[in-house]
Parts: sequence; structure tokens; C-alpha cells
Amino acid sequence: MPLQHQGEHSTIDKTADSAYGRPVGWFGGLSGKLLWLTVLFIMLAEVLIFFPSIATMRIRWLEDRLNTAAAAAIVIDGLQPVELPHTLQKETLEATGTKAIVLRKEGTSRLLAMSDMPTSVDEQYDLTKTTLLSSMDDALDTMLFGGKRMIRVYGPVGETSTGVEVVMKDKALRTAMFAYARNVLYLSVLISLFTATLIFFAINRILIRPIRELTGSMQKFSAEPENPQNVFVGDGGRDELAVAGRHLTSMQMELQKTLKQQKNLAALGLAVSKINHDMRNILASAQLMSDRLVSVDDPMVKSFAPKLLRTIDRAVGYTNEVLSYGQASESAPRRRRIRLYDLTQDVRDMLAIDPQSGVEFAEQMPVDVEVDADNEQLFRVIHNLCRNALQALMMPGETGMDGVKRITVSAQRVGSVVSIIVDDTGPGMPVKARQNLFTAFRGSARSGGTGLGLTIARELVLAHGGTIALVEKPTAGTQFRIEIPDRPVSLDDYRSRLHAEK
Repeated sequence: MPLQHQGEHSTIDKTADSAYGRPVGWFGGLSGKLLWLTVLFIMLAEVLIFFPSIATMRIRWLEDRLNTAAAAAIVIDGLQPVELPHTLQKETLEATGTKAIVLRKEGTSRLLAMSDMPTSVDEQYDLTKTTLLSSMDDALDTMLFGGKRMIRVYGPVGETSTGVEVVMKDKALRTAMFAYARNVLYLSVLISLFTATLIFFAINRILIRPIRELTGSMQKFSAEPENPQNVFVGDGGRDELAVAGRHLTSMQMELQKTLKQQKNLAALGLAVSKINHDMRNILASAQLMSDRLVSVDDPMVKSFAPKLLRTIDRAVGYTNEVLSYGQASESAPRRRRIRLYDLTQDVRDMLAIDPQSGVEFAEQMPVDVEVDADNEQLFRVIHNLCRNALQALMMPGETGMDGVKRITVSAQRVGSVVSIIVDDTGPGMPVKARQNLFTAFRGSARSGGTGLGLTIARELVLAHGGTIALVEKPTAGTQFRIEIPDRPVSLDDYRSRLHAEK
């Protein structure tokens, strides 16, 4: 048996995996997607930061060259009127990486050093007039098209009004910019991977692992829902996943309870079907013997024989309808006009209230009020409600409202609708029964009850197109209202009635 049980579960697991898919690994699931998305988003953020950063780096590089050239220019200018030898000028220009150095002082410009001065320059940059957007545009232009151009750069010397101007090639600047960009790329990749890894493990710890536990619990529960050990047990947290876990636990427990009730109901249906067969034979024999009582010449027997026969007929009818309820189907109402007062009298006789019990049964309705309904089905509805009321009044210690124990059945016709009220002076319906009203096996108002009576009553009333409801009342007791409308009359029937009346 254990091997067979294990084989069944493996088959169920394979079926579930084929139907819903087996959970993927870390890098193929949500955490893996979050990892790659985090890397991508950080790289996009670095790209947005890169352009202002490379522009700033370019300005700083040019400012360093200008400061170096300014220092040399101030020294050379201090040697005036001595002219700097050509060899020393060349060495100074090579040290500063420039082709010419011009000092602007007191409104005049003076060429201090020059070597291989070009005839023209390709671009000119004034560092005193740069903006963020213009510097970003110049940096992008240098990286894309620079490397072989001659540029002229001007900038101030410290905080003074003196300025220095240099002429130089942009090859060294472009090389430095690419080296900086490469370093930024490496650093961005490292930062993104490090951040993504931290987020990856954090998401796995906080989100993915609880989701996997929820998924695993669902799979185990779906494979064997009746096993209490497969109910999900959360960690008692307060976040959204913990709340979802508690809801899952509640749902699984309710489902197990429902499955248990369905299993018991199936077993009960099988037992009832077996008992029903034997009970029908016994009632048939009792019906035959009761028929003989009619011929007995005894006034007492003759007065009770018709009631006994009706009771046995109804019992036979109930046994025939037990299986119909088990199959979730009731026979369609065979509706006709019946006097409600006579039906209520049959209910009184069926209840057989003991005069010593002190329970009164009262009818408050016109004698001639008629209802368009199935006689047997409406009898079952009213009898069930009156029987529940009688059981409530007969409970130990129950004295009734103002010491009176009474069941009242009242009715009135309003247009094409007949309203029937069954009222009692009992203790009233418990809260649990109110919450599960008309629910089989849960709506019983007394210990040991099944709650089927009200469920069947509701089905029968709805089959008539009517309604049944529990009415709130200011005094103690229970009150149900039943409303049954007449059947719509076809045009042919209406014309036939008019013709018959004429």
C-alpha cells in the first residue's frame, strides 16, 4: 500500500508539473529577472550620469593644462626684456603639451613661446563662457570627431584679470577622455553587479522564498487535500505575503472541512439509498394493513383511519423523494388551487401536539384563501417550519413569551401573491444558525440537527417562484415569511375562463 500511495502521488506531481510547469531555478525565476533588470537599470542610470561627468572631466583636463601653461607664462614674462632662447621655448611647450602660449595682460596679448605654430586652428574654447549643455556637446564632439584637430583654449589665471591662451592638439585630450570613459564603464559594471547581487539575495530572502513556500504548499495540498499536514503554516509576519499565507491557511482548512462534509454526505447518501429501499417495502406493507382498517366497524378507528392513511401516503412519498434530493433534484411542482386553511389543519394533525405540553396552535387566515401551489410540497414547507417551532418550544426550561407557548400560522392574499407567516413565541434562532441559514448541515438551530429541513423548504419555495426569509421581530421567537405568486395565466386559459363565466 505505501508503494502504491507513493506512486499515485508521483503521478499527481508529474501531472501538476506538466499542467502548471515546474518552478525554475534562481536565475530563471523572478529573482533572476530582478537581477538582470537591476544591472540594466543601473547601467542606464550610469549612462545618464556619464555625459555630465565626461564633460566635467574634459573641463578639468583643459584647466590643468591652462594652469601649467600659466605658471610657465608667468616665469617667462618675468624674464622680460630678455627673450627666452628657442630651445628653452621648445622644451617649455613640450612640457605643457602645447604648440603656443599667449599671455593676455592689461588688454594686450603677448606670444611667450611658440613651436611649429599651425597656420589655422579647427576649434576655439573659452572656459570663461562654458555652460553644462555646451560642455557636454563639446565633450561628445571631441570623442566622436577629435584626435587630429588643432584647438585654441583660453582661460583666466587664478582670480586675476590676467588670462592665458594655448594652442594644442586634441589627441591627448581625446585619449584621456576615452581612458576616463573606460574606467567609468568598469566601475559602473562593478557597482551594478554588486548592487544587483545584494538585491538578488534580499529579494530571494524576503519575497521569492515565501512565494516558493506558498507554491509548494499549494502543490502538496492539491495532491492530497485531505491530509491536515499539507495545510500551510506561516511564520506569523505582518507583511503582505504573511497575510496571504494566513488567508491560504484559512482557505485550505475550510476546503478540508467542506471535503469532509462532502465525503460524509456521499456516505450518508449511500446509506439512505439502502435504507430507503427497505423502508419503502415496510411502508407499503403498512399501507396495505391500513387499508383494511377502513372496513372496521368502529367509530374511533374510522375517525383515525383516513389520517393514518394520509400519513403513510406522505411517508411513502418522502421515501421516494429522498434519492431525488441526494441527486440534487426535486420534482417540478404540480400546482393547483388549494385551500390553505385545510392544509394548515393537516399540519396541525401531523404535529400531534400533546395537550399536556401547553403548546397552542393557531390559524389566522380567511377560511377561503387559496394558494396556487403543489399541495404536498407546500405541506412539507409549512410542516417543517411548524415542527422546528414546536421543537424549540418543547426545549427544557422554555416557558415562551409571557408564559405562552404558541405557534401561529397566518396568511393573506395581496393581488396575485399569497403571504404565509409562521410565527412562534420560542427562544428565537441562535446566531450561528442565522449566519448559516438555509445551508445544509450548518443551519441547524438545535443540537443534533442537520439543517436539511430549511434547505429543502427553500428549494421547494424557489421552485414555486416564491421567496422565504427570516423576519426580524421585536419580541422573542422566530418568524418566517413565505410569499408564493400565482402562475401567469396564458391568453387561451384567460379567454376560456371568460367564456365559461358568460
